[in-house]
Order: sequence, then structure tokens, then C-alpha cells
Amino acid sequence: MLKPVPLDDAEPQGILPMQSLSALADSGAVMSADAFDADQIQPASIDLRLGDRAWRVRASFLPRGRRVEDRLRDVQMHEMDLTRGAVFESGCVYIAELKESLSLPQGISARANPKSSTGRVDVFVRLLSDFGSQFDDVADGYSGPLYLEIAPQTFSVLARSGTRLNQLRLKRGQSQVLRTSDCGVDLTGDLVGFRARRHAGIIDLDHIAGHDPKKFWEPLYQAGGELLLDPGEFYILASKTNVEIPVMEAAEMLPIDPGVGEFRVHYAGFFDPGFGTEEANGQGSKGVLEVRCHETPFLLEDGQTVARLVYQPLTAKPDKLYGQLGSNYQKQGLKLSKHFKPW
Repeated sequence: MLKPVPLDDAEPQGILPMQSLSALADSGAVMSADAFDADQIQPASIDLRLGDRAWRVRASFLPRGRRVEDRLRDVQMHEMDLTRGAVFESGCVYIAELKESLSLPQGISARANPKSSTGRVDVFVRLLSDFGSQFDDVADGYSGPLYLEIAPQTFSVLARSGTRLNQLRLKRGQSQVLRTSDCGVDLTGDLVGFRARRHAGIIDLDHIAGHDPKKFWEPLYQAGGELLLDPGEFYILASKTNVEIPVMEAAEMLPIDPGVGEFRVHYAGFFDPGFGTEEANGQGSKGVLEVRCHETPFLLEDGQTVARLVYQPLTAKPDKLYGQLGSNYQKQGLKLSKHFKPW
């Protein structure tokens, strides 16, 4: 693969904005089996698309010094043709090839997150790269293909070649944390959240606003500022306060120490610059929380801290901000994924 010229060490460090991502794509640092979609590059990330093949596997794995393709031979059960569309069944694990591949300059690394819509339908996805020793992180200067582990938890989903389930950030230099802030849960008002219905139908991940939410979700109403989480169940809740991401920053929502509660929050942890800001037509937006309770029932209280936002710098202001690209979740309150009609 063509290796782009290494970047100047004197350049700013941080997450690269969309104009830098476009330049890297033009230089061959980010490649695709097909032409890039017009809206594929976001303010501080690149949407990744499923390729033509996926494999049902008997177990998740990390390559750890081997190529993903070689490791797949040990665990694959059958191959799936995604050009015709295929159902990924809940409770099963799959590996799919992605259309995009990388040939990064030295000094540039990457990190992936599920897209917001993916996490909100309880589909757990993680990026794999050749020789990688951890999910979602791509090593400085990596050159090679990309794969996606797909593990639907509650709903079975229909996807096809070109479906976008995760996004990739590229960064120059070491990660820098500007600050952190805790995120509490809002259990006030009338409707406080949704609980996923088990044994529901299939969700077509490319059919926007095409599903009846009442067939997939049970509404949860206010009950004295508390919510009892049941083990193994999946919930959509909202943050207590609005989230606003400055135009020269991006943020990642991370689970907090499990010692404060037996639950996991937020599969899709990335917020683009401009999310919720007035400059990007936002005026404040709730952070939607994807919550799964673990082994024991847990009583969640209004305002309780459930996650932490970690803010990181960009190397430059993006040419466009979140909310200026027809985004689905700007100005959002408590909201299901874009696949569903309004409640």
C-alpha cells in the first residue's frame, strides 16, 4: 500500500477535523473498496461501512500478533453474503469486513466507537485490526484492513454491504484530556425512558423512521425519581443536564467505576464538536444513555452519576459542526434511534 509522507512533528496534536480527514483520504491514508459517500466524513470522524462478507463465529477474539483473516479460520462457522443483505441474530457473534482500510503516516493513530444509532438498538460492535491487542484502538502508523465484530444483544438486525455501524477518529500524537465531567441520569417528568422488548421483530438498520417503536420498546413512567433496573434488560434513558461540546473539542462518554453500580452505560461513546451548541443550531441537547443491568437488580435514583465525559482537543476547527450536516440527534431529548417513528 502507498505510504503517505509522515506529518510534521511541529503540527498541533489532537483529534483531526473533517478537512484533515479528507486530506488523508486524498493522500491514500484512508482507502475504500468503493468511492466514499458524500456524507461519510463527519466533523471529527469517518463513518465506516460494512463490506461484502461477514462470518458467524463461535467466539469473540483479538488477533494478538496475527492477521484477523488468519485468526478467523479458527473460529468461523459460516460465511454470509452482505451484498444481498443478511440477518445478524441476537445472542450471536459475527465478524464483518469493512470497505475502508488504512495506511496511516507515523504519528497518526485511530480509535473507533459505535455510531449512536447502533448503540441505541443494543448492537454491540468493536473494531478489529491486524495484529491488534485491543479492540477499537488502531496503532500509530497502521497499514492494513479493518474488521468489525458485531454482537446484537436484544434485537436481531438486518444489515448489508454499505451499512454504517461505527465511526473512526484519527488523532495526531498522544491522547490529551482537557477535562472530565460526570453525567447523571434524569428520572423526572412523565416519560423517563424505554425498556427493550425481548422477542421483537427484526430491525432493518438502513430503514430510517421505518419501525413502529411500540413493537420494540416498553415506555417507563416516572415513579418517585427511581427506576429499578432488571438484570439482563436494556434501557434507553437521558442525562440530567444538557451536553454541549465546544467547537474545538470532542468528547467520549465512558462507563464509570463498576463499584458504583452493577450496570453498563453507553455503547456509543463519541460526541462530535458542536453537539448541543448554539453555534451549531443546538441550544443544548440531552445525552442519551444506553444502560444494561448486570447480575443483580439495581435501584437507580434521579441525578445519580452513571457515566463520565472526557473532553479532548481538536487540531483545528472543523469546516462544519455537528448539527450543520443534517444530524439526527441535535436538540434531542429522550430519543430512540433514527430507525423508529416518533413515539
